[in-house]
Amino acid sequence: MQEIKEFPKMREIYGSLVFDPKAMKQRLPRDVYENLIGAIEGRQKMDSGIADTVALAMKDWAVSKGASHWAHWFHPLTELTAEKHTAFVTADDNGFPLETFRGEDLMQSEPDASSFPSGGTRSTFEARGYSAWDPTSPAFIIKSPKGGTLCIPSVFLAYDGSPLDLKTYLLRSMEAVESRALKMLKLFGNRGVRYVRATVGGEQEFFLLDRPRAQQRTDIRFCGRTLLGSPPPRDQKMEDHYFGSIPTRVLAYMEDVQRDLARLGVDLATRHNEVARCQFEFAPHFTEANLSCDQNQLIMETMRKMAHQHQLRLLFHEKPFMDMNGSGKHINFSLQDSEGRNLLKPSSNHRKNVIFLSFLSSLVLGVADYSGLLHASVSTPGNMYRLGGHEAPPSIISVYLGQAIDRIISEIEEGNCGGDMPAKNTIDIGLSKLPEIIAFDSDRNRTSPIAFTGNKFEFRAPGASQAMAVPVTAILSVWAAGLEKFINIFEDRINKGEDAIDAALCTIREVSKMNRKIRFEGDAYSDEWHAEAERRGIVKARTIPEGIDLFIEPETLDMLEELGIFKKKEMESFYVIRMESFVKNVEIEMSVLRDMIWEGILPALSKQIILEKSSFSSAEGCDVEGLDAWKRHIARLAQAKLNLMEKTKELVEMKERMAKLSLRKHADALVEEAVPLMTEIRKISDSVEIYISSDNMAYPNYRSLLSLSA
Repeated sequence: MQEIKEFPKMREIYGSLVFDPKAMKQRLPRDVYENLIGAIEGRQKMDSGIADTVALAMKDWAVSKGASHWAHWFHPLTELTAEKHTAFVTADDNGFPLETFRGEDLMQSEPDASSFPSGGTRSTFEARGYSAWDPTSPAFIIKSPKGGTLCIPSVFLAYDGSPLDLKTYLLRSMEAVESRALKMLKLFGNRGVRYVRATVGGEQEFFLLDRPRAQQRTDIRFCGRTLLGSPPPRDQKMEDHYFGSIPTRVLAYMEDVQRDLARLGVDLATRHNEVARCQFEFAPHFTEANLSCDQNQLIMETMRKMAHQHQLRLLFHEKPFMDMNGSGKHINFSLQDSEGRNLLKPSSNHRKNVIFLSFLSSLVLGVADYSGLLHASVSTPGNMYRLGGHEAPPSIISVYLGQAIDRIISEIEEGNCGGDMPAKNTIDIGLSKLPEIIAFDSDRNRTSPIAFTGNKFEFRAPGASQAMAVPVTAILSVWAAGLEKFINIFEDRINKGEDAIDAALCTIREVSKMNRKIRFEGDAYSDEWHAEAERRGIVKARTIPEGIDLFIEPETLDMLEELGIFKKKEMESFYVIRMESFVKNVEIEMSVLRDMIWEGILPALSKQIILEKSSFSSAEGCDVEGLDAWKRHIARLAQAKLNLMEKTKELVEMKERMAKLSLRKHADALVEEAVPLMTEIRKISDSVEIYISSDNMAYPNYRSLLSLSA
């Protein structure tokens, strides 16, 4: 009998590779520790004089864990992570090895910035860039078979101070929303609150395929999705995969991922099968927004590495398979004060409920005024195929509050004080041996891009492959703008002598009339809603390039600059980077599709035609009726081959012609001409795939890919 291997318990290894407050307290002098924690919590500015002491303690801790190198770890505008490893060990003048890591190393480094995207703000010869330590996100160690690297979360700036990363903008948006939320609480008389923190949790969906089979497909290797392939007999039609028993091979992978992440202080709360075959989800616990975005990058990177070890191919693409559910990254978000109170949690207490409704109304107001920024933040190449179907919300931004909250807001609009929050109901299922089921006061709306889910909002539109920092920055920016507008009205009423609660209710009434256009409680897939959204004037864009254009709407640029999140020049360069990324992604898919047709599908068709003709010739000598149908079938295969040759030649010529266009015209041309042509090529290829024998098949088909048997 095989011996069962024992694995360490999660609580024994949790956070063991993180230089967290516990590790700091053990290794730092008390005064240094208190200064550092005070800076992390925002109570005081960090004394640069403690840098050497912190660096020494951090280095000793990392070396004790097996680390041999250190790196400033940052998030460039590629939406991935970047790091430059530097050895702890150097030789002195006599050739003796010394372990060194100075305070100045910890505080700032100088990686070359010339090859990172900048949106035209910097020439290649302008190479200098700076990475600077972000003490609010703890350092951690990434282990390797022969050691490990101390990773120090950092921001990344160009020589002139312009951000070249996502974290800087995220931190600015956090400061904008948190400072205004604190001001709101002070206006309500909550003097004891010291700070407010934005909290975030991102649900990460993904596909897992058998790696040896998946790697045989050029599209999966280079695009992360399938460009060809006819639907299998059984995909998600039986609706039996969602929350089903996790396959043994996948569960082993998930357990290894969770153990590695536990060491990094990342707490994955749930794991389960998703709707499509071979689709799954991880969801971490809520945490502070900056840390949550860092941890999501760690989750994705750990998943990639572990998939390789398990001979699995991990796909984060938003739509890997046609006519099946795509993968999103549903971002749940709220605000929490220094007393631990969730500011989006409804209450039966009238005063607390007014505060809750004030924060909720501020968010909806911000979305109503700046929905374009949220739309832009999810306008990615992968979302071009995902949004608007198979449980992904449409790209039209709207907010769903649920029946109970919507009723209260409507009553306030009509001049009433708003009803009490309904008590939670119980559901009687008629089984005496089971406990009562507590029902929420409203259903969940999976078709709404932004939905209130009981004590938080959920932004369902972001794609699985995105860095969380982009949509989170957008969310917090529009919320800060909504708070600013709400506070101006609210404070003016208080200054006129109104009671804070009465002033808040009047402000809620006023802003709710302003944000009514963005609120929708129905089916966001319906044709009726799309027509209604047109009438309301909230349809901002119909294509991904038009969505990216929304980054530079004049009102959005003004808002971001006023809040100190993006300067106009910074957003314009970010816009160029996003548009270039879209163009490059589609161009890569054009090239890969052409190669797959010529290197695989056309030769496979030739082999099948030869096989059919040979068999047909043999059958002609037999006295068999109906051979004309067989002949027509062979002709259809031959015609399909000719059509594919013609269409792929057209695709190549189109790509060459479009390369001469300006960036913006290039993007439109890809959407209007290239994508439809690629769809046509796929349709031809998929129509004949089912007639090609397995021996002649060029690539593993959907039926083979969507099976995790080894």
